[in-house]
Amino acid sequence: MAKKDKNKPQLDERLDGFNITINEFGEIKSTMDIRQINAFLDETVADKKLVDRDDHVNKTLKDEYDAKKEEQQKKK
Repeated sequence: MAKKDKNKPQLDERLDGFNITINEFGEIKSTMDIRQINAFLDETVADKKLVDRDDHVNKTLKDEYDAKKEEQQKKK
């Protein structure tokens, strides 16, 4: 049985091979195109600023965000 690398985070398979660094000049260097990264984030992350809008792109993420928000309010 192989050991898991504790320093390597678990990533979505669509991000396989993704690496990001900042060089000595403060420039961000990435192994993926920024358009691919933005498309992935649009699909998987709810933008808290846009959740209340009717034209929000990802309705499933909006519903999940609303459910978490209601759960937090019940705990208070």
